[in-house]
This record gives sequence, structure tokens and C-alpha cells, in this order.
Amino acid sequence: MRLGSRNGSMLLRKDQLEASLHKEKKLIEDGRLKEDNPLDLSEGFNKLCEACRRGDLKLCQEMITGGANINARDRFDYTPLILASLCGHYEVVQLLLESGALCERDTFQGERCLYNALNDRIRNLLLSYDYSKSTDPLQPFAAHLASLLTRDVPQTSDILVTAIGESFPLHKFVLSTRSPYFRKKLSAVPEISSWKIPSAIPPQAFGVAMRYVYLGEIPVELGGGPGTGFSEDEILEGIDKISKHLEIRSLWDAILESDDRRLSRQRRTEEVEKGRSQLEEWFLNNVMKHKVIVDSDKADTVRWDGHNGIFADVLLRADQPVVDMPDTPLRTNQETPNAIPIGPASLTSSSSSKLRPPRKSTLFPAHRAMLIRAEFFLKMFSSGFREAQSTTHLQIIPIDCSPVVLETVLTFLYAEKAEFPLDLAIDVLFAADLLLIDRLKQKAAVVISTLGNGTMPPYSDKDIIGATDHSSAKGEEEDIDIYDVVRAGWLTRVPRLEEFGARYFAYRLEKYIDEEDFADLIRESAGRIKVRQETDSIELLDDIRYYLSERFRLRFEEMGMGEMMDEGAEAVEERGGHTEVKEGRGELVGVDIEGLPLTERALKSEESEGKPGITLDGTIRTLDGEVAGDEFAGDAINYQILLGKIEQLLDRLKLDA
Repeated sequence: MRLGSRNGSMLLRKDQLEASLHKEKKLIEDGRLKEDNPLDLSEGFNKLCEACRRGDLKLCQEMITGGANINARDRFDYTPLILASLCGHYEVVQLLLESGALCERDTFQGERCLYNALNDRIRNLLLSYDYSKSTDPLQPFAAHLASLLTRDVPQTSDILVTAIGESFPLHKFVLSTRSPYFRKKLSAVPEISSWKIPSAIPPQAFGVAMRYVYLGEIPVELGGGPGTGFSEDEILEGIDKISKHLEIRSLWDAILESDDRRLSRQRRTEEVEKGRSQLEEWFLNNVMKHKVIVDSDKADTVRWDGHNGIFADVLLRADQPVVDMPDTPLRTNQETPNAIPIGPASLTSSSSSKLRPPRKSTLFPAHRAMLIRAEFFLKMFSSGFREAQSTTHLQIIPIDCSPVVLETVLTFLYAEKAEFPLDLAIDVLFAADLLLIDRLKQKAAVVISTLGNGTMPPYSDKDIIGATDHSSAKGEEEDIDIYDVVRAGWLTRVPRLEEFGARYFAYRLEKYIDEEDFADLIRESAGRIKVRQETDSIELLDDIRYYLSERFRLRFEEMGMGEMMDEGAEAVEERGGHTEVKEGRGELVGVDIEGLPLTERALKSEESEGKPGITLDGTIRTLDGEVAGDEFAGDAINYQILLGKIEQLLDRLKLDA
């Protein structure tokens, strides 16, 4: 008797399951089918697995960007997603899923991942990622290309292909990218605007071929039959001919394997990745290769013919940022009294611009068909504005960002690729917000919140006063300005950055609590409520308190010592309510807060006396310089000290939260 499964399909008998597994194994051995979770013993993959165990977001992001296979398995049969779920690292699980990690239900590894999730929060996150979302991060890219075949507004096609009674408005750059036949034809006559397919090829067959070229899914029903003018066999024969004619033989192979669900899925994934790579290569060899750098005052005079060899139909302009020149002291001829100043300093402020080199602008030739992936351009080209009109020469559209940022934006639009350094992430975030590209905006937020390493504490148990082998705690933290990050999160409405900023501050509160910039940020957060009442809380401060509690409570709860937090408060009260860090003792000894090397004097016990940290003799000192019984007691007291500092800050700012 057969029983229905959860999704309504019928379960296979044991002999059917064994036959299916044997067939699958044979296909894998023949190289026709790839394992969803292949064994990977490489050093890079082992680093990724170790980062998932520890919850190291920064290293995870670096390994994923470096090309590590996030769906492989280690020698213990664990995938990165299973490890992160099992160890309870929510942010790492989220990053892996956003990067394409597999969690498909009704599969062994998928169910294993769900079963081993440490808590319901992670389990619900895994369940929220269905198959199409978690396994095909290129789906939005492929869907956009496929939509160009049926999109009427805005009009972006530049060649009309006709068959028997049917017309296909297409795009030369897509045809040139995906079909060697069209590449040769269009390179010879780039100005051609129409093309006619041989009458022996049914229009239905050509339509299937174009869906394949534009990364659409091959329809189950290919057409044909009564009333269509062609039989199914004739359409299949036409597909065979057109695949040979256009030199896209993989189309015919995809038709032959369409009955096997897993083979068909694998082939489509490979074809979408192949199409993305082809478009990226075409973008680099054409768009980027033909960008023009000119003086800004001459940029609007550039004339680019509408009929060009790379089929561009618009120019995007990005101006080089203005760099202020430092003031230069006046130089005079010392031999002659009252002499006229000479050299660069002789120029008055009204002509100081002559000191600067001419400002440069970069013009990028682009295609509206790809630009409309951004909502900004979609609205622009669908309107009656001047930019939407066709002209003899390409129109120049200025974009308010630097050339390197615009290049990053175009790379994402053309190739679904967003790789940029941390120091560029905020600029990319603002550009994506300006152009209404939500996916790129989220990617920029991921770069900031993972490479920024928001949960790395300012010091660890290994940071002992007098240690000779130490590293700077500042280092990578200074790659970003956390104040800019929080404000960027507010301006671009990205909750992930607001959360990251609060976590970042909480894990380093000793460093920032006394800074005037921190006080200004708290004041700004309070001012974000338009009609503030006395009882209103301050959102940023509430989040900092939450993560501060998480920072100190986490290891206590793991060891069943949660009451230590309350004991810390009692210890502070016994000292007469003293919660203020002593003058000159707010720094953390054993960790390089200011990026300066430790001196020999810091190794002497008399220099370390009274400073927070672990001394050479094992003494634990708190942030106020007092001696604590052990590390747990010290952390509990430090927690109360920092809460007291927050209250003092609120009193100073005259805020009630």
C-alpha cells in the first residue's frame, strides 16, 4: 500500500527507491549529474566550516566571496549550513541562505539541517527559504532577461526578427552574447535592424530557442498540433535545426533531458550561470573597455552615434569627487623688500582653482534593457522625460556617485555580481538607495555588517597585561566609521545596519561611551521621534542595552551562572554606588585600543596596577580599576559599570529613556 507524503505525492516502494538511487549513482559516476553536497577536503572549505562553527561572519563572507562551495560537505558529512544551524549562529545561517545554501525539504541534508537547528528562531529562518529562493540566487537575473521578451514599456529592443506570421522584438547585445552565429553576423553589420528566419523553421521552434537564449525556462508543451500549422515532430525538428544554426547546441540537449527533473534542474542552473558569465564577459569587453574619461567641463559635448558596434543606447556619467587642495603659504622673493609673491602661493583665492588639475568625468556606454533592473531607470525610461526619447546621438544621464561606485552598480546590473571592499560599501549603499536597487542595497549592508565584524569583543580572555604577543584590536575595525554606518542605516532605511551598529557599539562600549560623537549620535536617535514624549525610549540606546546584556550574559547562561549579572549590581552598590570609570583608566590593557604598540613600561606590574584586564599575576581588574574575584565576577561588575555610564550620559544630555 502506498501512502501520501506531506506534499501530496506518493511515496516510492523500497525497490523503486533503490532503483532510483542506483540510477542517480550511475549518472554521477558518468559525470552527467552532480552531487548536491559533494565531499570537499580543501583548505578553503575547511576554513569556511570552522568559521561556521565559531560564528565568524567576517571569515564566512571572505570564504564565500573567494569561491568556497557553500553546499559541499566535510569529512564528517557536515555542510556549512548544518554547522551554523547546529551551533546556533543565526547571522551566519542568514548569510549562507542569502548566498545560495541549500535547505530543501524532503531531502536528507535538508531535513537534517532543520532537525539539528539549535533553536526555533533558526529553524523558522530555514523554513522561510523555499527551494527556489535558497538554491537559485541568480533567479532574479534570469527572470529579468526572460521578461525582456514580453516587455512593451519601456521599449528597449533594437532588432526585429520575423518568422512566418510572427515578429520577435529582440536585443542585439543579448543575441551577440549568447549566440556565436549572431555575434559574427552583428559584428559585420551592427546597424541592421531586422532579420528574417528561414521559412522551414516553425516560429514556435524559434520562440523556444529565444526563451532559452534569454535564460527562460523551456516550456513543457512545445506547441504544435491541430490549428498551429505544424506538428509536434516538425517543431522538434525545427528546434534541432535552429540550435545548430544559432550554434547553441546545449538547447537540444536540454530538450532531450527535460523528462528527468533533477537533470533538468541541474542543466538549467548551469545554463543560467553560463549565461551570467557570458554577459559579464561581454560587459567587461565592451561596456568597460569603451568607457570614456574626459574633463568634466567637456563631458556634455561628447557625441556618441546611436548606431554603434556595442549596441549601447545611453551614456551614464559619473564625476570624480572634488578634492580640496590644502592651503599653501605665500612665498616671496626675500631679496627684494615688498616683492610680489611668487610661485603657486601667489595666486589669490579667486583663482585658486587653477592649482587643481581639471576635474574628470567618466562616461559609461550602457543598455536600457539592463539598466531597467533598477526601479529608478525603469520609471525614467517609461516616462515622457527627455531621457526616454530616442535621439541620433546617445543621451548623457548624470548619476550622483563616483566612477568606481557607478562601475560597481553596472557590474551588478549586468552580471549579478557585487564584490567591493568594505571602504566602498557605504558609497555603494547610497548609490543603490538612490537608484532603487534593493538587492544591491542589501548586499552592501551584508558587506558592512559581516566584514565589520559587529560581535567581536574589544578584548578576550587571552588579552593579559604584559603579554608580548598581541594584535591590535583596532585594525580592521577602523576600516569603517561606525557613526557613518548607523547614520547610513537611518537614511537608507536598512534595519540590518541599525542593528549592526547597536551590536558594534555594545561590544565596544568602553571605547565609545565617553566620546562626544557618541553623545551626538544618541541625541540624533532621540530626535528621530518627531513628537517626542518624556516616556519615549531611544531606539538606538534600547538596542545597545539589549546587545550589551547579550555580550555579558551569553557565557553566563551557557554555564548556568546567570545570577552573576545580579551579583555584579550588588557588588557595585557595596562600593557606594561607584559606577564611573576612573580618570585615565577607561582603556583596556592588553589590547591596542588606539592602534599604538605597547611600550616596555606597560609590561611592568606597577604600570598595570589599577588598570582593567588580567595582570601577570592573574589578578582580575574591572573597568573602574578595582580587583574582582574572578573573570565572571569582573564581567558582571563591568556590565553594571557600563549601564551606569549610559545613565550618566542620559543625565548629561537631559534625556529620559
